[in-house]
Amino acid sequence: MTQLLTGGQFKAMVQNAAAAIELHKTEVNELNVFPVPDGDTGTNMSLTLSSGARALGAEEPRSVSRAAELTASALLRGARGNSGVILSLLFRGMAKRLKDAETADAALFAAAMRDGVDAAYKAVMKPAEGTILTVSRLSADAAIEAAASGTDDIEAVLERAADAGRLALADTINQNPVLKKAGVIDSGGRGYVYILNGMLRALRGEKIDAGEGAAERGAADFAGFSAEDITFAYCTEFIVRRENARGADALRAFLDARGDSIVVVDDDELIKVHVHTNEPGDVLTEALAFGALLSVKIENMREQHTEKLVTAAERGPAPRRAAPEKRFGAVAVCSGAGLEAVFRDLGADAIVTGGQTMNPSTEDILAAVESVPAGTVFVYPNNKNIIMAAEQAVPLASRRVVVVPSKSIPQGVAAMLAFDENAGADGSAAAQLDVMARVRTALITRAARDSAFDGRAIREGEYLALLDDELVAVGPDFSPVADGVVAALLPEPPEFVTVFAGEGASKDETELLRGLLEVLPSAELTIVDGGQPVYRFIISAE
Repeated sequence: MTQLLTGGQFKAMVQNAAAAIELHKTEVNELNVFPVPDGDTGTNMSLTLSSGARALGAEEPRSVSRAAELTASALLRGARGNSGVILSLLFRGMAKRLKDAETADAALFAAAMRDGVDAAYKAVMKPAEGTILTVSRLSADAAIEAAASGTDDIEAVLERAADAGRLALADTINQNPVLKKAGVIDSGGRGYVYILNGMLRALRGEKIDAGEGAAERGAADFAGFSAEDITFAYCTEFIVRRENARGADALRAFLDARGDSIVVVDDDELIKVHVHTNEPGDVLTEALAFGALLSVKIENMREQHTEKLVTAAERGPAPRRAAPEKRFGAVAVCSGAGLEAVFRDLGADAIVTGGQTMNPSTEDILAAVESVPAGTVFVYPNNKNIIMAAEQAVPLASRRVVVVPSKSIPQGVAAMLAFDENAGADGSAAAQLDVMARVRTALITRAARDSAFDGRAIREGEYLALLDDELVAVGPDFSPVADGVVAALLPEPPEFVTVFAGEGASKDETELLRGLLEVLPSAELTIVDGGQPVYRFIISAE
């Protein structure tokens, strides 16, 4: 029976929860309504919670207040995607309730869960039921009821919360029309249930081992090992932007000769590496042969402290706070050399690499904001799953930040074109919102897995077309799917159409799409090499 929750127990709960979501992140990702290959809910929740586990790893918190404070602070900056931001808010509300508490009894812990839910609901502009919000709310309600019934056993309270969460999760399919159409439960709610279960198992003395996933996540706690047991002293993690065709196997072979605990995850755009080595400098030098280093983190496991290198080697020290030299600046989130060039031409001072394949964290966006030499910085998330993370950076920045809630690349481009310095920050922001409302976004990609939506079967590898998040066409051949997009645009024919061709788009597909779009009456058509991953074509219709 656990009557008083200590800082050490809270730490174990967070680390167990991080391991639990890491183990199940793929399953959570696959609950996405559309089978688009992105790093979505499960990945974002895992990356967000792992930031808290890392913060706790090097410290033995003296109190439950300190443990909760460390967790909330790390999650605030490490939050990725909407699910990650909501998760950070749940823990932030808990931390405020637990402030100054040496330990927590069942009633205080249940109240902290409720405060976390309140914080999340207040931060979401239009809270939707049948989501992680519902699951967390009903879990907290169950915890409150259990504590009010007279039990002083925190384990029993958390068990009631987890049970209620499972029941609430099963009902999300009936609460959310989109989930109902797709025949799935909510992915964020699923992730939260795994988190509650991980925390409960920690109270029972069970430790969850995420295996290699934990190494990739970077949340492993080395405090239990003696220095003599550590053969390779430096836990080294970095991300490389691929700039050539060199295979990641060559990097694996190099690392294998110089360390252990090696995890190399790569796609067409990035290589992410974790390795324990005694030669971190040599490892980073070799990594530069594959492309530019986007981020680096090195932990001295023998000394039990972390030295964070936000940039490395040729890029020099961590980003500084740039002194304001002009009134306005801009930060845009995108992925692909062509899209980066477009946003820089439109006036973006800094680019944050991200989008469907990688949602940047609040800290990533904050660092970009601070690097801009302007008194007011406009931020263009260009993805609906990045808007909340951008908004979290507003109170953390040393200058005014205006988040323009662009949900897509076309909206971001249109908004930046509408920027008017003479209108001031508020006036220009209003004008940009007005322009974005007139932009429609069509996306063509290939399905990452078998799925079904609204009675339509979707097979892995088939072409998939969305218009403003609505499925408009799917099939094995490109031509009829592209034609489906054009047919969907015809009822309200646009005046301007811009096509951003992605890295997977062939010349034949591009020309075919051009021919189909030319039938739109009076539309001015432009085709740009965007180079974006995931989406073969991003189409802006204005």
